[in-house]
Amino acid sequence: MTYISLFFISFISATLLPMGSEAFLVFNIKENYNIYLLLLFATLGNTFGSLLNYFLGLKGEEYLENKKYLDKKKIAKYRVFFDKYGAFSLLLSWVPIIGDPLTFIAGVLKYNLKFFILIVLFAKFIRYLFVTLVTLSII
Repeated sequence: MTYISLFFISFISATLLPMGSEAFLVFNIKENYNIYLLLLFATLGNTFGSLLNYFLGLKGEEYLENKKYLDKKKIAKYRVFFDKYGAFSLLLSWVPIIGDPLTFIAGVLKYNLKFFILIVLFAKFIRYLFVTLVTLSII
């Protein structure tokens, strides 16, 4: 049950809703749960949450244009920039506050889904690995 809870907390924390999963991960590490399973479930949950953001952006673009929140000309300009530098910016998808909107923007700009998944999965894994290593060095 702990791993499922971590998955869902990580999932929710990767969406545009404010929530942090690191504290729950640290708690479970200190409770001596399997480190590898904790890393797996936290990473997958957070990555799937980012995928939700991506698809919300992908499907919400037309709505945002109709409401005049987005301009087609600016979107085209940003799409060129994101196609060129998107991989680097998505490496920051693990960063609190800016990471979640980046994954949403990737969807709006129709960034390549395969690259999106690989980059975000890597970034999220590194984030949780760092938290895990710091926690293990303290306890």
